[in-house]
Amino acid sequence: MKVAASSLRKGAVVDMDGKLYVVLTAENIHPGKGTPVTQLNMRRISDGVKVSERWRTTEQVERAFVDDRPYTFLYQDGEGFHFMNPESYEQVVAGEDVVGDSAQWLQDGMTVTLSTHEGVPIALELPRTVTFEITETEPAVKNQTASSSYKPAILSNGARIMVPPYIAAGTRVVILTEDGSYQERAKD
Repeated sequence: MKVAASSLRKGAVVDMDGKLYVVLTAENIHPGKGTPVTQLNMRRISDGVKVSERWRTTEQVERAFVDDRPYTFLYQDGEGFHFMNPESYEQVVAGEDVVGDSAQWLQDGMTVTLSTHEGVPIALELPRTVTFEITETEPAVKNQTASSSYKPAILSNGARIMVPPYIAAGTRVVILTEDGSYQERAKD
């Protein structure tokens, strides 16, 4: 199926010259002069080689047929990351290369979209946001405005993020999984 290059996002699978590539990053670049382009960094699924491609945003790219389904994250062990199809209860194991940086945001029982090609996991898409508790942060300093500065904090999963000065340890916060940035205090 042909799609416009500008519509490709992280986790999409592209068929180039008979080989499948998973998109790691996609950036639409609009220069002051000239044609807008889409810069894609991809990983070849068969052997893990990373490539970088640039297309005009209007160019058509062959998107590979993959099975995108919701899966529930179960656990991680030496074998990899284990996911279960909630409809058939079938379990699949995704390797470190498929999960990548997303591993730090996985939580037990979390529903993710797992892309499989012929039964083999090839890409993982997390929910847009996740909620974690802050375990450690510096105390707030008086006369510091919320907009001027952020302070470092450590989440319950061990990840380091920057939060506004009024956030204290024990607060549950919503994190954007795309870049690991603080969004807001959790409503729960």
